[in-house]
Amino acid sequence: MRRTLLATLPAGLLALMVLPAMAQAPAPAPTPGQAGCFRGTLDEGYCDENRDMVADTPAAARQRDPSTLVFAYTPVEDPALYASQFRPLIDHLTRCTGKRTVYFQVTSNAAQVEAMRSGRLHIAGFSTGPTAFAVNLAGAVPFAVKGGPDGFESYRVLMLVRADSPFRTLADLKGKRVAHTSATSNSGNLAPRAFFPGLGLNPDADYRVVYSGGHDRSVMGVNAGDYDAAPVASDVYSRMVARGQVKGENFRVIWQSDPFPTSSFAMAHDLRPELQDKIRQCFLEYRFPESMVRDLGGNDRFWPATYAEQWAPVRAVADAVNAPYSRAAFDEESRRELEAEARRNAARSAPQTQGATPHATPQAAPRQP
Repeated sequence: MRRTLLATLPAGLLALMVLPAMAQAPAPAPTPGQAGCFRGTLDEGYCDENRDMVADTPAAARQRDPSTLVFAYTPVEDPALYASQFRPLIDHLTRCTGKRTVYFQVTSNAAQVEAMRSGRLHIAGFSTGPTAFAVNLAGAVPFAVKGGPDGFESYRVLMLVRADSPFRTLADLKGKRVAHTSATSNSGNLAPRAFFPGLGLNPDADYRVVYSGGHDRSVMGVNAGDYDAAPVASDVYSRMVARGQVKGENFRVIWQSDPFPTSSFAMAHDLRPELQDKIRQCFLEYRFPESMVRDLGGNDRFWPATYAEQWAPVRAVADAVNAPYSRAAFDEESRRELEAEARRNAARSAPQTQGATPHATPQAAPRQP
């Protein structure tokens, strides 16, 4: 049974969701500059003639049938963790598709999107917010999400503070130092910017936004006292507690959102249709072994999903804060990620002289689009 998120959204965001639905209605003939096809929000080079909001499979001459399939998972936590966690799935895909499948480790959302855009990545798990960049700019076609026997997984945005802090409500954070994860993150930045003003707390104006570079870094930063609070994805936080990376009793949740979909699993739009069908089948029939169930929050299977339906709440949040999933926004986020990585590397190379741990590296809040 699929979980419906529409009923849980604020009325203002529900109104915004009418726009994507209208975009799928029949459109007039293409105008000059559309490369002869309807694209909607897709980048040049992609077509969306069936109005399902993802790139159409191209003509046979442009379809690909690689001998080796490359898979990558979102670097929402330490990328090194996933190489071993997804090994059973990689082995299953090799057997099921009949094609050697390998894991490709990425260190940023931008690098993962670019890898699919350039043709070096065939299957990927994209985190919630960057899924839209992957769809619009890289021709990614989401087809599945993780879940359990009763339906697919969702997560909530949690505002975390230390349990021994004096903060009890969002209003208590005025004038404080709050860690957002990255500019394109739904749970770590866009959703807070969409929801908090209506709750009396305006990011940048009422508190200083510091970009940590990741949900795990935000959690560790709050734990260490480097940040007063941080909005993070509940599934990431729960996994960190389950692994023993942090102790749950050290934190307090002072606010939480309604549910959002977790990471999407998507494939390149230009794979041969028979291969696309096989990949989809291989995912949907797979049941996670015990090790994956433990590492992936109790999930044991994949559920079918579409970008038009399951990602409607995410697009509504982006519209609410005027954060389009465009090439210009992506280039700006890529620059921020590179700068943040450079700062973290500098902190790692000279922790004693700087007196800071990598997750505590001071970062100025970039201007938002």
